[in-house]
Amino acid sequence: MDLALIDQTKDGVSQYHLDLVKSVLNYAGQYLHLADNTEMSVTFMNNDEIHRYNKEYRGIDKPTDVISFAIEDDGDDLPVLPDEEMDAEIAENIGDILVSVDIIASQAEYLGHSYERELGFLVVHGFLHLNGYDHMLGDAEEKEMFDLQRNILDDYGLTR
Repeated sequence: MDLALIDQTKDGVSQYHLDLVKSVLNYAGQYLHLADNTEMSVTFMNNDEIHRYNKEYRGIDKPTDVISFAIEDDGDDLPVLPDEEMDAEIAENIGDILVSVDIIASQAEYLGHSYERELGFLVVHGFLHLNGYDHMLGDAEEKEMFDLQRNILDDYGLTR
């Protein structure tokens, strides 16, 4: 997966945590059988910055843990379809995830598990949203997304 990691935090994200995110998202991409050239980004930020995004894009005036911006591609942009070989070479950008490092720490402490588990949980959660999963559409969709999320994290080794 072509993964851009952007650190906009005040104190910086450790290389260990950047590597963990890269590894768990590559694992999740393989789990969903995404093409190797799938593109996405993860931006790490503090509460004040994610609060601004949450208010502007979701109308919620408080910080949140993760926000996903999926790129909806209906395929109508290209008037002529490329041949199969060209199509396989064109990377698909699935979108962007914003994560609050402040909330990762507080939620990990509150839930009694590691910072790494919470970090993995949030990026996989956002990743699944980028891939069309949504827990707000009903009970069946919520169960499907949360079961998949738990299976990915457990299989990867980030258990509770």
